[in-house]
Amino acid sequence: MIVYGHRGAKGEAPENTLAGFRHAWRHGIRHFELDLALSKDGKPVIIHDLTVDRTTGQTGLVADFTAAELAQMDARGPANWPNPVGIPCLETLLDEFPDFEHLQLEVKKDSRNRLNILCNRLTEIIQRRDLFHRVAITSSDTWFLQQVRRRNTRIPLGLVTERKFPRPTKVAARLHCQYLCLGWRTCTESLVKEAHKRGMHVSTWTVNRIHDMLTLEQEGVDSIITDYPTSTRMFFDNRAASLILPGADPSQDQAASTPIMQP
Repeated sequence: MIVYGHRGAKGEAPENTLAGFRHAWRHGIRHFELDLALSKDGKPVIIHDLTVDRTTGQTGLVADFTAAELAQMDARGPANWPNPVGIPCLETLLDEFPDFEHLQLEVKKDSRNRLNILCNRLTEIIQRRDLFHRVAITSSDTWFLQQVRRRNTRIPLGLVTERKFPRPTKVAARLHCQYLCLGWRTCTESLVKEAHKRGMHVSTWTVNRIHDMLTLEQEGVDSIITDYPTSTRMFFDNRAASLILPGADPSQDQAASTPIMQP
């Protein structure tokens, strides 16, 4: 099962920052989920909220700051991190980590004018860098996903949802999505089977307990998105290694019932 670092490694380092991605990268993580918004000067920047308030201590809309201004902010947020870290541009991340395996690029709801511009920018970046097989643009905004498809049908799409109704697989299929990104509590084995029949990759978020990860694995999900990617990867690597030991029973591993974090 593939492990995606949520916002880089949100539970281990400042979220959606180069420091967080570097931390996870050093520990072997090559799949990431991250959030994108549009800066004042029209660049895709990596931040979850449409304001800078929560993560920087400053106030204002992301749309009111240039990419350079955002990069100079201290975006450590609540993380206990020794050095200031800014809000990076997507292209800065792509330049620093050219060997990543896959990114889920999530776009939040915003004004349609700004989403149109962001859609154009992302399409251009993916085309110029030939990232068609290494990224998926995901969103809960069905209008935005339709706009991406109008621009280039080769760009993989993913529906982000935690609703049971309308049926997520039917909505995703109607949008021609290759990814179904489910809130993990919404996920069921029947949903996974239905998605797989439609050729979709099922990714679940945000999963921070080993017990829940193992349940989702049994349900057949393809990947999990977690705040703790390095410790999660360590657990699965150790489990794989234990399978070659005579008499080992990974299902009895005490760590399997231990949360990576307390919910």
